[in-house]
Formats: sequence, structure tokens, C-alpha cells
Amino acid sequence: MNILKIVLIGIISLIVLLLIVALFTKKEYGVIREVTINKPKSEVFDYVKLLKNQENFSVWANKDPQMKKDYRGSDGTVGFVSMWESKMKDVGKGEQEITKITDGERIDYELRFIEPFASTSSAYMVFEGVSETQTKVKWGFTGKMKYPTNLLLLTMNMEGMIGKDFQDGLNKLKAILEK
Repeated sequence: MNILKIVLIGIISLIVLLLIVALFTKKEYGVIREVTINKPKSEVFDYVKLLKNQENFSVWANKDPQMKKDYRGSDGTVGFVSMWESKMKDVGKGEQEITKITDGERIDYELRFIEPFASTSSAYMVFEGVSETQTKVKWGFTGKMKYPTNLLLLTMNMEGMIGKDFQDGLNKLKAILEK
């Protein structure tokens, strides 16, 4: 009986400790990557603002050729939604909506993941003219995890999980536009 009591107190103490640690653990995460493309900013922006074009350079869009895709609205405008559904766990099911466009400068998206787990995150692409014939494109992703699930951020490496995919996508975008 004493051993059971000690084990129970140990488990409860561990849970309390984890909840306290979660109070002081960050709740936000973000990843950003960039590439310089040898094309004018207007040309790069006009290509990227069409969400359907992400299918040409996004690593995730190319992971499953059998993925079901659907769209709502007018591509390249606020409110346009691109939906996907895949049987592959690392692609899952969800949708992406254009939430704001600052013409020639920035596009903001809301990503709503449904499967394999439900979450909502923000993504954006920023366009900076380096010269008349060069554009720096930054692709970023941000999100929040609520208490106490934010404890998972201590074990998750978001940079490692999606940073490479962002960079690969940007490199592919560069290759497409510089052809």
C-alpha cells in the first residue's frame, strides 16, 4: 500500500511539474525561409499570388499525386480557398485561404489543417525588390499552441520539421521562374 501511495504521489507531482513548466514555455512558433529570384518583383508576385501555382512549387502539394483538390472563389483574390485531401499522413486534409493581399508586397494565408490533427496557422509570402531584375521572396509560417499543449514545443523542432520543405519549395519556385 505504501508503494502504491508513493507511485501515485510521484505521478501527481510529475503532472503538476509539467503544468508549471508549461506556464513558462513559449506558446508561439515560426519558420521563415528566403530566396532571391532573378526576375522583376511584379513578375514574381503575379505568379505567386495565384494559389493554384503553389501546386507547382510547394513540396507538400507534390507529395501525393493522388491528392484530391478543390477550390472556392477567384484565385489571386482575398477569400480564395484551396482545399486538399490525401490518404498520406504527412499531407493530410485541410485548406488554405488567402486572407490579405498587399499588392506587389505581401500575401497572407490562413492554413486550416483538419487531419491528421486539427490546427490553424498563418503563412505569408513577402516580396522585396533587390534590383530591377531581382526579387527576394520570404516564405513564413507562424502558429500558436494553447496551454498546456504548448509543452510539445519543447520537443518539436519546427525549423527541422518544415524549414527544409519551405526552402525546397522556394528553390523550386526560383527554378520555375528563371527558366
